[in-house]
Order: sequence, then structure tokens, then C-alpha cells
Amino acid sequence: MLVVDNINVYYGAIHALKGVSVEVQEGEIVTLIGANGAGKSTTLRTISGMLKPKTGKILFQGQDIAGMAAQNIVKLGISHVPEGRRIFANMSVMENLELGAYIRNDSKGIKEDLEKIFKRFPRLAERKAQMAGTLSGGEQQMLAMGRAMMSRPRILLLDEPSMGLAPLLVKEIFSIIKDINASGTTILLVEQNAHMALSIAHKAYVLETGRISLSGTAQELAASEEVRKAYLGA
Repeated sequence: MLVVDNINVYYGAIHALKGVSVEVQEGEIVTLIGANGAGKSTTLRTISGMLKPKTGKILFQGQDIAGMAAQNIVKLGISHVPEGRRIFANMSVMENLELGAYIRNDSKGIKEDLEKIFKRFPRLAERKAQMAGTLSGGEQQMLAMGRAMMSRPRILLLDEPSMGLAPLLVKEIFSIIKDINASGTTILLVEQNAHMALSIAHKAYVLETGRISLSGTAQELAASEEVRKAYLGA
């Protein structure tokens, strides 16, 4: 479904991604793990069109989208939940969700999807008239995910969904990610909590200083001594 092929990305003179290649098959959860500053968020931002690679290809269902405008990438079926959630704090929960559907004009389908999101995230239903900036961290994460789902993505890019959340909420968010995947959405997940990420992923890549250093099934990487020492505290 998604092939990131040997991309090189720069921030000015800084070479942030050095020949990164990642593959995501339809229906999978694929996770990128690695230390802060390894290039995980940069990879997602490049796929979603926020950054342009200097070289390399990004193929989505066979079409090269490298350097395409971000709004056109959303129209193709790629939604990005950025690190730090980036919800619209001065707008209501409902307005945030409706903005997620800005590329659509099928009002019946939008209404159905809102109902699905309120079913999946009952707390958002309770707070739909509330200003998004007054929600807790966990509720804001749910809102960011719900907003992304409103564009009916084929693939969802999730950047650090557990960041800053209490352990109980982290479990809930990961359970929701599994549920979204089971209902047919492919997921590319960036996550500092390597243990949780590997527990739900099919496949995993380890990024170190802008390069892929290891890849394999999630079970293989969870069992790897190198990964256990560096990321799993074992």
C-alpha cells in the first residue's frame, strides 16, 4: 500500500533522513521506534506532504506522492495525527471533527461517520459542544484521532499517540488503535513506548540518527537483545 523508497530529507544543512525505506502492506499496523531525534516524526511528515524529500520516492498504491501538496495527499486517503495532537483549541469538539471532513461533501456519510466516532469515543459525544482546548490530554488525543478518521483514510499516520498520557489511558488509546485497524484502516505508528507499539504491530522498523538500523516482524524485534536493551529497558 505504501512504499517509502530511499528518501533523503534535509532541514537546511542538517541531513535528517538518510536513505530511509519503509513498506506498509494493506491492513497492517507498522511501527517506527527509536530515540528522540532519530527521524521518526520527520518520516511521517514527509509521507503526509509537510516536508519534501530531496531524493527518493514515496509510492502510495503505486502513485509517487513525494513532494505532492499535503491537502492532495489527504484526498488520496492518507491522514496524519501529528505529535502533540494539534487540535483547534478555540473551536468545539464538534467543529474539530467537522473540519476533519473538509474534503468531503457527502453530508449523509459525514453524519454516519460522526456517529461511529461518538460510538468509538463516548467521551467526545459527552463533550461535543465543549471547547477542545479544555479537554484532558487523553480526550485531546481521542479528538485528534477522530478528526483524522473523518476524512475516511485508507492509511492513518499516528505520531506519538501515548505522549504525556497516564498508563491507564495509554492502554485505552492502544486498544482503540487496534480497533481502528481491525475495522479496515492500515496504520503507520510512531511511538516512544516501544513495548506497547511492538505489542500491537505486525511489523517494525528501528530508526537511529536518520537511518533504519533494524527491521522485521514486531515479535522478532521484541525478542531482539539489541532492541530490548535500547528500547525495552531489559
